[in-house]
Amino acid sequence: MPLIFWSPWGPPYAEDRPPDDFRLENILAGKWDSYIDQWADGARDVNRPILVSWALEMNGRWFPWSGVHGGGGQPISPDRPQQYAGPELYKQAYRYVVNRVRARGAHRIRWVFHANNLSFPAAPWNSIAQYYPGADYVDLLGVSAYGKLFPDGPWVSLATAMDHAYQELCRLDPHKPIILAEYGVGEFPKSGDKAAWLTESFATLETRYPRVKAAIYWHERWQNQDETFSNLRINSSPEALAAYRQAIAKPFWLDTLLAQ
Repeated sequence: MPLIFWSPWGPPYAEDRPPDDFRLENILAGKWDSYIDQWADGARDVNRPILVSWALEMNGRWFPWSGVHGGGGQPISPDRPQQYAGPELYKQAYRYVVNRVRARGAHRIRWVFHANNLSFPAAPWNSIAQYYPGADYVDLLGVSAYGKLFPDGPWVSLATAMDHAYQELCRLDPHKPIILAEYGVGEFPKSGDKAAWLTESFATLETRYPRVKAAIYWHERWQNQDETFSNLRINSSPEALAAYRQAIAKPFWLDTLLAQ
């Protein structure tokens, strides 16, 4: 089953940029209705289940649709001090897109509410729960949780990265399935053993998080600004590849589709 990250931004698709012409206010104003309708028609005509994560990791600060760019923690009115501008704008846009897509008959889409494991900033207004658009607009709960990504970062286990966010998602809804929508770890031999990290992570997913029904590995290598590299690829070393292959061969990971 395909998982699509549908992100409201334009070229150059770079992080840490302010909102562009795809800003959430423009979506709500109807500027992109024809594009949304065209996209929905294409998804409908595929006529198979599709997972769609719209405007992911909204509780971070690196994407232009993040809450920090939509008013942040400013209360929307004096009489509603616990409703904050950034999260409220996001929820409105999320619901707007889902309603419009459904109106075109694209009913086999399974919508993924996809947050980052940590909120930046770590403020109450920016918690995962603040962005939840409601059970009627979400089929699966998703999270990104990574191990060490950069040479100067700490070596952390998946459990360390995942525990708090998993608990937050479970509190949002007691029944919806959860997916680890992004995870991975870099190849940094001086810091830790990537193969061992993968083996431990799969065991953790099998035993510690019963509501997690799928895990999607982020298979990428990139160059950092300081000219070092972060190599998350599964085959970054023969040992890492062997560990991954051995883990996914278990019957636990060879199951039926979680959404029909």
